[in-house]
Amino acid sequence: HCLAVRAVCQREIDCDRGHGYSWKITLLRNYWKSKVKQEWLSGKYSNIPSQLSLPEKSMYPMDADTWGEILEAELER
Repeated sequence: HCLAVRAVCQREIDCDRGHGYSWKITLLRNYWKSKVKQEWLSGKYSNIPSQLSLPEKSMYPMDADTWGEILEAELER
């Protein structure tokens, strides 16, 4: 499961593992982030009329680098 999450959140997984977190803790820390990030990167939320149209689980605390990846993907669409 952690390797599947790493496919979306490689930087985050590698950072957590580098800080000594176990695979289990790393997965728990990054699972929902990877789900939300994948939806953003796939363009699921690209053409919404307003923030009120976003589903409840469309946001998750992410660092500036992660949001930068999402914004770059948006610009390429």
